[in-house]
Amino acid sequence: MGAFLAKRLAQAVVVAFGALTLVFVIVRAVPGDPAKLIVGPDASAGQLESVRSDFGLDDPLWRQYVDHLGGIVRGDLGDSWRLGGSALTNTLERFPATLTLALAALVLTVAIGIPLGMLCARRPGKVLDLVVSTGSLAGQAIPSFWLGIVLILLFARHLDWLPATVDGSPAAVLLPALTLSLPFIGWLARLVRSSALEEGAKDYARTARAKGVPEGTIQYVHVGRNIAIPVVTVLGLLMGNFIANAVIIEVVFSWPGIGSLMVDAITNRDYAVVEAAILTITLSYIVLNLFVDVVYFVIDPRLTPEDA
Repeated sequence: MGAFLAKRLAQAVVVAFGALTLVFVIVRAVPGDPAKLIVGPDASAGQLESVRSDFGLDDPLWRQYVDHLGGIVRGDLGDSWRLGGSALTNTLERFPATLTLALAALVLTVAIGIPLGMLCARRPGKVLDLVVSTGSLAGQAIPSFWLGIVLILLFARHLDWLPATVDGSPAAVLLPALTLSLPFIGWLARLVRSSALEEGAKDYARTARAKGVPEGTIQYVHVGRNIAIPVVTVLGLLMGNFIANAVIIEVVFSWPGIGSLMVDAITNRDYAVVEAAILTITLSYIVLNLFVDVVYFVIDPRLTPEDA
């Protein structure tokens, strides 16, 4: 297990390094002069040069990159010129809001998707199965920002059931969480359905039926236990996707998370905050995948580190 974790951590370092390098290049390739945004369009040439010198913007790109990596090693991603203070601190202050949104979306996906999938597996080819299959394809095809706007118009404007933006109430998380989860509910249901049908056709399930074990017990106890590994895999990936996909949803719903912070930082060329946000999202995704790998061994002790 120790060697397995060491291997995963080494892979995580490589992925994080690649993500940071890519973001470093992309944000500096975007047209626009950050110095003009900092001091304003009417600044003199001297003021612009002073700002560029203070933030290292007048250094060659390779020198900026080396200094950037050195700062990361020291745990210093630089300061935000727009918000003031450490870019990493500003990012981590917003991360709990994004995590809350992602967890709420995951709960909705699990609470609806898994029962739907088990019901479809018990009645394959029936009306519910066809509806879920069609809805799954439609949900994945619909752009999330468009879906969010439609949900706001329906539930916040016309029906006035839920708040459209953050108002301090627990209900404020429902619409953005539903927007995040809807494209994946049908997808999870289809995965659970196909896994349950495959397991339900195996010898142990047929033997249980021959012994008179109720179909519900077979499906929800015996089959359910054996489809846990693929479902756990998907849930770990979904949580990472929810954190990453929250970028657009947070803007639509004015959610004060890391996604809206990053979009604002990109608009204002606040390089340090963009890189801190990307690093936080990347590490979250890596940690979730590592957690899923470890959970494998808890669910099925027969597995070895080579199986994960």
